[in-house]
Amino acid sequence: MVKQVKCPTCSKMAEWSTDNPYRPFCSERCKQIDLGAWADEKFAIPGAPLETDGLTGDSGDKFSPPPKSLLN
Repeated sequence: MVKQVKCPTCSKMAEWSTDNPYRPFCSERCKQIDLGAWADEKFAIPGAPLETDGLTGDSGDKFSPPPKSLLN
C-alpha cells in the first residue's frame, strides 16, 4: 500500500513514492506555486537577520569604478 499525504499547496491527497516526481506535491503546478511563494518571500525561515558584508550592495553604497591607474 502506497502512503498518501496531503499536498501542501492544495490539500489534495498525493502519493508519497518514487513514482510521484513532485512529492510531497500532487502536481508540477502545485510545486511551482510553492516555489513562487518562496521567491516572493511569502515564506521565511526564522533566524537572526543577516549582516551585510559590503560586497552584496545591501549597504546602500554606490559602486564606483577603480581608479584609471589600476586599469593600465
